[in-house]
Amino acid sequence: MTRADTPAVEITALTKSFPSRAGTVQAVRGIDLTVARGEVVAVLGPNGAGKTTTLDVVLGLTAPTSGEVRVLGRSPREAVRTGRVSAVLQTGGLLRDLTVRETVELIASTYAVHAPVEDVVRRANLTGVSSRKVSKCSGGEQQRLRFALALLPDPELLILDEPTAGMDVSARRAFWDAMHAEAAAGRTVLFATHYLEEADSFASRIVLVADGRVAADGPTDVIRGQALGRTVAARLDLDAVDTAATALRSLVSVREVRVDHDRLTVTTSDSDAVARVLLTELGARDLEVTTGSLEAAFVALTSAPEGAAA
Repeated sequence: MTRADTPAVEITALTKSFPSRAGTVQAVRGIDLTVARGEVVAVLGPNGAGKTTTLDVVLGLTAPTSGEVRVLGRSPREAVRTGRVSAVLQTGGLLRDLTVRETVELIASTYAVHAPVEDVVRRANLTGVSSRKVSKCSGGEQQRLRFALALLPDPELLILDEPTAGMDVSARRAFWDAMHAEAAAGRTVLFATHYLEEADSFASRIVLVADGRVAADGPTDVIRGQALGRTVAARLDLDAVDTAATALRSLVSVREVRVDHDRLTVTTSDSDAVARVLLTELGARDLEVTTGSLEAAFVALTSAPEGAAA
């Protein structure tokens, strides 16, 4: 396998347990995940699902109980040590009495080779506050500062854990504008978030984690379809509606058919087949195909009984 073919992240049968007063807590219960170079992958899951623990293992911050993790073909700690991986975490120590630029300059001095300070300040959208003390920066500005620090070694892989937690809407938008530019430049991005709209609009692929396992993995529209199916709606002549509804209910892929005057709404796992029948056999018009919301898919998949989402 060439370097270009080596996955950015390769997780095999990962488990992680922690001791507690009540016994052992199993945070991760056997996760398999491969992230190719250049992908933008969002990891979604409720609190306690195991997503942050998984990212900690990828960053070498904690060791797996069992399983294997390779990052850019190396151990997590080696990949981080060589500057090929950087992280923007929810929290992290910043020197409050330094200015934004002074902070970036100080951290840059710890690298033998680093990106230009002014360049990372600009890319993190911090130019306008570069002379402001860290203690005077908002939570969103401090997160963008952590982002700037993560860019200094020019990493191949960026890992973000709830990167916009605590930001207001405008700050979140500015942060993701910056991240879009990094992704467009070919950087691999793996991020955990509670904001479903961020995953929906930014990630090319979504991994849903529940109870320490992967509940679903795929493009956003596929995740929606897997949990909810797709909805096909169309209008027919009023005297043809009942006959059409009966015909559609006989299709194996159809879960539900609702009738509202001259409009049929069909929930199905095969929208192409239903659309074809509606248009070519039943004389439908004004056809629309939609999928359920990502939020609804998230709830459906992460609240399913154990093993149901396999």
